[in-house]
Amino acid sequence: MIRASRAIGLALLLGAHAAASAAAFKVLLLERADDPQLERSTLERAYLGHPGGPAADGIDVALKEAQFELDAAGAAITLERSAVADAQGARDAAARAQKAGVAAIVSNLPGDWLLAAADATPLPVLNVADAADRLRERDCRAHVLHLLPSERMRADALAQTLVSRRWNQVLLLNGPSALDAERTAVAQAAIKRYALKAVQTKPFKLSADPRERDLANAALLTSTANVGNYDVVWVIDSDGEFARSLPYRIALPRPVVGDAGLVALAWQAQFERFGAPQVSRRFAKATGRPMTAHDWSAWMAGKALVAAATAAPKGPAAAFAKTLPTLDLDGSKGTTMSFRAWDGQLRQPLLLTDGQGVIAMAPADGVLHPKNNLDTLGADAPEKLCKAKP
Repeated sequence: MIRASRAIGLALLLGAHAAASAAAFKVLLLERADDPQLERSTLERAYLGHPGGPAADGIDVALKEAQFELDAAGAAITLERSAVADAQGARDAAARAQKAGVAAIVSNLPGDWLLAAADATPLPVLNVADAADRLRERDCRAHVLHLLPSERMRADALAQTLVSRRWNQVLLLNGPSALDAERTAVAQAAIKRYALKAVQTKPFKLSADPRERDLANAALLTSTANVGNYDVVWVIDSDGEFARSLPYRIALPRPVVGDAGLVALAWQAQFERFGAPQVSRRFAKATGRPMTAHDWSAWMAGKALVAAATAAPKGPAAAFAKTLPTLDLDGSKGTTMSFRAWDGQLRQPLLLTDGQGVIAMAPADGVLHPKNNLDTLGADAPEKLCKAKP
């Protein structure tokens, strides 16, 4: 009994010594003050692909899961949060973070705010909130890594799925916002890339003006008298209000994809393979809500931070930053994932879901790439769309 007590005491002493000597990497999470996406009524009406809660939830779960691994490596990560009101606030917070010895920044911000933060510091910035392709292309930054899949990745995943099911004739419905227009162009490019046919592109609009009521009439918008025959309706609706009511209201008995019906996402809480149920259960137990695609991206950011910390447990921060882009990561989606050298995007499979379960995965079977099939989703290296990357 005495020997056992001494052994336990020695283990505790060694553990305390290891914890005391651990290299503590400080990480700053930049969030939007009074984020409209997290407003209560917005969350209650959340559509597929909408954030379900703060990014800190996913990061916290990842760090708690990895505590034993961090302790064993003699490393530690401390997460600090800063809410900013605009791009200038993001810039100032990033500059202060560098002076305070922060090792990395996680951005849960809109694209312009993220760029302001990235331009204020050479620290690695992990984007978990904005899917805009411009952040991976013309407005890319060499030290920004993207955990959330891009719009092009999601569009390619849908296009591959349509090809695999021979739903070749596509009716495209697009909303009135500037973001809808940008995303519609991405969808049209994917349709062309995979040799599908866009039979028509029709605008819709939710309006209280009786003169515009026809623009919200799903049956009229999809009438064969107006658009001809089609195999599938692809809807682009960044607000989600029109899209949620579209399935089963169109003129023909056809599937709906895009922002309703079948949606391409990074994660779905009912995914049942590759250890995914355990991930979703741990997250739900910790937060009291289902894990969304944005939560998964934040969780992956946490896992990447842990992997970098354990690979360079004694520091310095420069070694930590150098390791981040080179990591191989497991995200419980059945394959090893890594960051693309040409745009900083995390290559990853996507899940095709109707909100009740996962219907398919992308890349679709039969879609091949010379080096890595995951690179059929999103911009490939030969396109050289990010000038900041080598």
